[in-house]
Amino acid sequence: MAPPRTEVLAVIPLAQQIWLLAQDAAAEAPADAPAAGDPNAFFRMMLPLLAIFALFYFLMIRPQKKKDEEFRKLVADLKESDHVVTIGGIHGVVTNVQRDAERVTLRVDDSTGAKLRVSASAIARVITDDDSNGASTGGKSK
Repeated sequence: MAPPRTEVLAVIPLAQQIWLLAQDAAAEAPADAPAAGDPNAFFRMMLPLLAIFALFYFLMIRPQKKKDEEFRKLVADLKESDHVVTIGGIHGVVTNVQRDAERVTLRVDDSTGAKLRVSASAIARVITDDDSNGASTGGKSK
């Protein structure tokens, strides 16, 4: 391969330099040379990509789908007198569930009877007896 013409390359823009270098390389390659390549090269290249996709699926997508399904089940099983926490951190007791409008009414203050109406998707979790006992003992199990 002949050395590039540096005196000409100094005044030619970069894209034209790349084009000229590619033409020089193509001119030096014999025209009748067969393309030496492995017929299985494409599959060898795709195998790591498929492995990465499978790893991504099992580590990211599948657990998220399982979590979404559990959340949908939690919202579908809401009933009156369930103790819940909203995504905003508000603790309350369910007083009414309107499944067709996807709304839940929560009583947030027992002394005044203050109620909030929130979207069913705003429920973050349902507090069970196990959760309330764990919170009162500082989260330590015996």
